[in-house]
Amino acid sequence: MLVLGLLSTPTLAYAGGKGGRADKRSTVKGGSGNGKITVQTRIQTTTNGNPGTAKTGSLSSTDSNWTPPACWYEPAFSPKEIQASVKSWREVGFFGLGDVVGNVLDSYYKDGKYKNYNLDQQGKGMFWAAAINPKRKDDPEANSCDKPPFWVPDNTTPDEPLAVSPKILAEYAYDELPVPDTEIESAPGGKSTVNLPTWIWLDKARFKPVSVTASLPGTGLSATTTATPAALHLDPGTDDAEVHPASGDCPLSADKSIGTPYTRGSADRSPPCGVTYLRSSGGGTYPLRATLTWNITWTSTTGEGSTLPPGTYGDTKDVTVQEIQSVNR
Repeated sequence: MLVLGLLSTPTLAYAGGKGGRADKRSTVKGGSGNGKITVQTRIQTTTNGNPGTAKTGSLSSTDSNWTPPACWYEPAFSPKEIQASVKSWREVGFFGLGDVVGNVLDSYYKDGKYKNYNLDQQGKGMFWAAAINPKRKDDPEANSCDKPPFWVPDNTTPDEPLAVSPKILAEYAYDELPVPDTEIESAPGGKSTVNLPTWIWLDKARFKPVSVTASLPGTGLSATTTATPAALHLDPGTDDAEVHPASGDCPLSADKSIGTPYTRGSADRSPPCGVTYLRSSGGGTYPLRATLTWNITWTSTTGEGSTLPPGTYGDTKDVTVQEIQSVNR
């Protein structure tokens, strides 16, 4: 493993052109640690269907065995950038450290696996390097991308499972989905009453599909991941309650709504989505937990597409339940 990192040197100009290179010059940033050379990802994201200024959160996958990618490999360096990095290191005069690092790099990129930094291939490909998902840099899987930058010719798909792909972009976009906080509407809106149902629903204007497009400039690769509200699960916060329906799962209706707003005269009816408390909360409250499940699909510029594990996001609302006393004469 190449222990000393290219990216501890001054930042390098990202070469423009075709075959995995950016359309405009930009800056390659990254670092080295734990024996790995990494690059700051150039993946860009855009959001459609954003709930605007409302508070948003990140989804948790319903599949405990799946998470968005912690790392991947993407186009990073041209041959001239590799050569420039070695030169920069040799200019470091701290107790001869520069020459030591330069010799290590040259033994790999000049006189080892690669010859003369692959300069004869300039403009015909790129060295791909590991990129770490900033949101998952502490995950153990972030250590999976431990290869030093490797050469990939233009118009070639590297034989590497963790090489950036439409699916990896879609999974990256999953982590970026800004779903709104699961704030429920309820009636009665103040205190609930023992044995009288509380109607619960979601505001259709806030809870609608949201999508994020992730793309890697210069590669033609892009994927759009979309989250669509699917079902609301209610946990009343006490065993002394009944949920409606009995499963506690309020499904998406044909009109794309979840739950039905309360209308006058419906107090004694069982709501399609709600809870009936059977005992007063006394001097405290019950933590009513509402968790919304979002179904996830993705499409891409290559025509590939599929589903990803559903995600959930929930909020807790403190509910005061009063008991109305009646006196019979």
